[in-house]
Amino acid sequence: MWNLEPLPLTEQDVHTLRALRVDGNEPGTILHDFEALLSFVRGHDLSVSKVNQVPSRTLLPQINALLTRPIEVRLKRPQLKSYPNVEGLYLLLRATGLGQVGGTRTKPVLLVDQALYDAWSALNPAEQYFTLLETWLLRADPGIVGERTSFHFPLDQFVSTASLMYHAGEEGYVFDPDGYGDGYWLYTPGRMGIALLELFGLATMDVSPPEEGEGWVVDRIYHTPLGGAVFALLYDALFGDMREILGPVAPTPPSGTLQPAFAPYVPQWQHVLALPSWTFRPGRYIFRVSLTRSLWRRIAIDAQEPLDVLASAILNAYTFDHDHLYEFAYRSPLGIEESVHHPFMDEGPWTSEMRVGDVPLPVGQSMTYLFDFGDQWEFEVTLEQIEPPGKAPEMPAVLDSRGDAPEQYPDWDEGEW
Repeated sequence: MWNLEPLPLTEQDVHTLRALRVDGNEPGTILHDFEALLSFVRGHDLSVSKVNQVPSRTLLPQINALLTRPIEVRLKRPQLKSYPNVEGLYLLLRATGLGQVGGTRTKPVLLVDQALYDAWSALNPAEQYFTLLETWLLRADPGIVGERTSFHFPLDQFVSTASLMYHAGEEGYVFDPDGYGDGYWLYTPGRMGIALLELFGLATMDVSPPEEGEGWVVDRIYHTPLGGAVFALLYDALFGDMREILGPVAPTPPSGTLQPAFAPYVPQWQHVLALPSWTFRPGRYIFRVSLTRSLWRRIAIDAQEPLDVLASAILNAYTFDHDHLYEFAYRSPLGIEESVHHPFMDEGPWTSEMRVGDVPLPVGQSMTYLFDFGDQWEFEVTLEQIEPPGKAPEMPAVLDSRGDAPEQYPDWDEGEW
């Protein structure tokens, strides 16, 4: 997978990069269309799904119609992935941190972070363009929008996208629905990645009107001179280092990672959009820990306590034995799925090292506590409120409960085996 053929940076590529000018209309339509999505979100209480935190499918045609080149689909129940252009823009909205999920456990909504939006608005068009390009290539994990992600993201994403650009060339690459290679391209970078190539002005494509029951149909893709130059530059400047720094356990690359590579060609890129940071929040945390809607426990715990103390408090509240492994799982402010593991598990982070107040969970939102990987006891842990520090009791306490705790190990009749 990582044996990407060399992409030489030619004199024509250098000329293309030096001649690049970025404004609201070029290259591509990315800035216009991203601003259209931002404005739509700022003007609505945009409801999102509880699990993947993606927009309701009833809103998708409205968003699609706002874009410079809406795509045509003829599906009975189109979903977000049915509109790869909208999906790509939404991915960037979450991965930049501009779009964050708030609301309640039962009614989550997408909100625009006002402080980050003000910082975004202060950037010039070139800085906005390259902020979005860097976000896509290095931080926009497809798992944010519920798509399958690679263990080696973002390296695999860069390699697959650059490889498609290499094969496309100026004469284009024809998609054969029955071809093996096309199945690979449609898996990674996928239709969303192909749509983003066009939005950034790195590729153009021929499309056909879909037949009844079909989605977006791409016949041929071509890389633009800018597309060839960008991927050649990144291959030449970064690919060797990317093998080392962007492996499976690498942290999220910081803002401005690509800036040194583009600095000789795009002097307008002076400022970056800082990623949202999450700091420890002190106080007394009130969690509602539910197995079903009618079976729950309300638990109070101090922010300074490690997560393994919360895990024990949950098991005690349900009178469960502590004899199995577990993990907590939640979505970060960027929409990335994160997990914190039992101290005896091989891979961290571990619950003995992360405090309750370190978890980036907005009030009203939930994380999952999965206990016993065999029996799969899954608790929904909703942060209801954070009270001021110093409020008694300091130790974890059950404040309220509803429903009788289930048997952890029910007796099975031999006839049922």
